[in-house]
Amino acid sequence: MKQQKRYSNTKLIIGTIILIALVIAGAILSIVYGSKYVPVADIVSFFTGEETDKFIAAVIAARVPRTVFGLIAGGCLGVSGAMMQSITRNPIADPSILGVNTGASLMVVIGIAYLNISSGIGLIGLSFIGAMATAFFVYGIASIGYGGATSLKLALAGTAVSTALGAIVNTIMLPDSQVMKEFRFWQVGSISGGSWEDVKLLLPFFLAGLILSLLCSSPLNALSLGDEMAISLGVKVGQIRIVSAFAGVLLCASVTALAGPIGFVGLMLPHVIRQLFDNDMRIIVPLSAIGGAALLTISDVLGRLLGSPGELEVGIITAILGAPVFVSIVWMTKAKNI
Repeated sequence: MKQQKRYSNTKLIIGTIILIALVIAGAILSIVYGSKYVPVADIVSFFTGEETDKFIAAVIAARVPRTVFGLIAGGCLGVSGAMMQSITRNPIADPSILGVNTGASLMVVIGIAYLNISSGIGLIGLSFIGAMATAFFVYGIASIGYGGATSLKLALAGTAVSTALGAIVNTIMLPDSQVMKEFRFWQVGSISGGSWEDVKLLLPFFLAGLILSLLCSSPLNALSLGDEMAISLGVKVGQIRIVSAFAGVLLCASVTALAGPIGFVGLMLPHVIRQLFDNDMRIIVPLSAIGGAALLTISDVLGRLLGSPGELEVGIITAILGAPVFVSIVWMTKAKNI
């Protein structure tokens, strides 16, 4: 038993080191690649205060906030997916699949088009309201009928609601050319406009959501054993579900308000971490944050390389990477139920 535990701890340490290395590599590549290639030596010179070409220095200075914003946004999405999967006990629960992203997008577009709200904090507030309302609506629909909110019913309900809300978003945007122009790329999901202001705005929400998620980790482990067992262990089931849902939706909504609906990050990371390590939420939450940061940043770099001399929005890249993972999870879940 001790040898098995030691092996598990070693595996966890190695995995954590690999994820942190991917974060560092993604951050470096994010500064290196773009419309203008920047050598690593110039990046080192820039951060060490040595003399650097003014144009190169300007390029680096412009890419750094985008990179930092991408790291934080990826962490938000990774933890959000982990919380939603744990609450619903569903391996395919994800902000994009459950329609939460589209609900948040709808409220943001309404705020811009009709309420003249343009401040970041105002958009995050609207995004949170839309995301929370959509999450409860989808879960309510999926809970109707025999079997409750199964994986398939959640996916179908989320897809149906997302399609309907997406049509409403397009209906609002199309007649207004200014709104259409402003949100054409935002709707796909992009971090290209990430600035230090966005970083300052997103960071408190990330920290708040991460702290709440970590505090809920142990009770969520108990909930995975069933409500009756959790209650016998002293867990306040209703309160934990509400706080966990609040944390997950807050993380997702804040990113959606600033970067648009970026999908599949919250689906892929928690699932992969569960398969590689453990079902312990105390492990899944922090590793999902690290892995999400790495995945989103590296996806952003891939979008620049594949779309060169322009770039593909990161939401497109995460969808391309995430679709096969989604299909495989559904297939494995179906096979287990046969």
